Amino acid sequence: MNDVLSFFISDAVAQTGGLGGGGIMSFLPMIALFVIFYFLLIRPQQKRQKEHKNMVAGLAKGDEIVTMGGVLGKITAVDDNFLTVEVAKSTEIKVQRMSVQAMMPKGTI
Repeated sequence: MNDVLSFFISDAVAQTGGLGGGGIMSFLPMIALFVIFYFLLIRPQQKRQKEHKNMVAGLAKGDEIVTMGGVLGKITAVDDNFLTVEVAKSTEIKVQRMSVQAMMPKGTI
């Protein structure tokens, strides 16, 4: 019985080190995980931010928009940082340019 236990214990003691490559081999899974995160999360988010920035820069009088708060309206005046949006007849509100979520097709309102 004691020989059987010593047989298992010696095997457990003999296993040391793992792959023995060390260095870059230990960082390879972490690097692969970062590459996957970059292509699945970081890159698409950067692309969406760039598209939104270009859309906000191209806003002009007469465009129909939806704000992040869900307000639908037509742009009546454009400033550097703010837009004047007509939401109903003779009812206008001022919103920040960056709060515009999407442009709607002409004739939506």
